[in-house]
Amino acid sequence: MPSPISCCRRSASRASRASRATWLLCGDCFGKIEFIAPPLCARLGIPLPYDPGEPSLSAAAIAAPPVYDRARAVARYSETMRDLVRSFKYRDRQEGVRLFSRWLARAGAELLDDADLIVPVPLYRSRLWWRRFNQSAMLAQGLSRATGVPVDCFVLKRVRRTASQVGLSPEQRKRNVAGAFRVEPSRAGAVKGKKIVVVDDVITTGATVEACARVLKRAKAARVDVLALARVVEPAAFVL
Repeated sequence: MPSPISCCRRSASRASRASRATWLLCGDCFGKIEFIAPPLCARLGIPLPYDPGEPSLSAAAIAAPPVYDRARAVARYSETMRDLVRSFKYRDRQEGVRLFSRWLARAGAELLDDADLIVPVPLYRSRLWWRRFNQSAMLAQGLSRATGVPVDCFVLKRVRRTASQVGLSPEQRKRNVAGAFRVEPSRAGAVKGKKIVVVDDVITTGATVEACARVLKRAKAARVDVLALARVVEPAAFVL
């Protein structure tokens, strides 16, 4: 029997040859992905409603500047992209890593151009044992293969277990991950003075990646950017 397509569960026999060569993603579902493209907020990487003609900040970036320097994401976290991420993260559908890596390389080209190191957001050891893999580490490794930028999956360590972020308010998310990460002392030399790109699967409020950026900057990283497969985009975040 042909395997089901990950996006909409249609038979793989109905997918195009090109689609099967990259991942099982049908044309209809591909067309529903809301890829993020310029014009963008220079800091948060969220789409702006019009092109101001020069690098500009969104209302959200002006009201609450992030700890990290810049963020970019492949697509909005909606509909098909949400299904793809959840299939990858919770249902062991890892066939898409190669395709996701190419998408990340394209979306993060500006960040990766002079980056020294790619660092994934770590899982706590019990969650890693339960899930059996770290989706952010798989994305980071695939991105390294696609771009040639070195990756180190052991720079950051999650030092305490945190509750799931699902359903928490932005403030609750910040408190939930406060103090949850540290830079491994043995890897401190790989961080000092370096331009780091932190990779995660989804940016929701940004609390997790900000917590990672904070400890990397304390370890004297020269720059910390963030790259994700998807991000939540709130209408209120648009340009002033």
